Amino acid sequence: MLLVRAIIRPEKVGVVLSELCDAGFPAVTKLDVVGRGKQRGVKVGDIHYDEIPKEMLLFIVKDEEKDDVVKIIMKNAKTGQKGAFGDGKIFISPVEEAYTISSSSKGL
Repeated sequence: MLLVRAIIRPEKVGVVLSELCDAGFPAVTKLDVVGRGKQRGVKVGDIHYDEIPKEMLLFIVKDEEKDDVVKIIMKNAKTGQKGAFGDGKIFISPVEEAYTISSSSKGL
């Protein structure tokens, strides 16, 4: 099992979640987050915005599903054909175990 963490622009969340659901990945945890990437924030006129609003999407997927999930996120979270600074990042981490609280069952 793998944890997929996608940090994307808020305006892209709807289409990303819709496409993932249509592809058979309906389970998600969504968090409002703020941060900055390599660009160190955004300067608009004289104002520097150090913390930029983003959304973090968390998915637990089987190892063999990772590439499909990453492709869907990449395709739908990108701004325009070439993409732009601030489109986000995807992080993949191993998950050793998972449990469903209501049934006490182990696994997805």
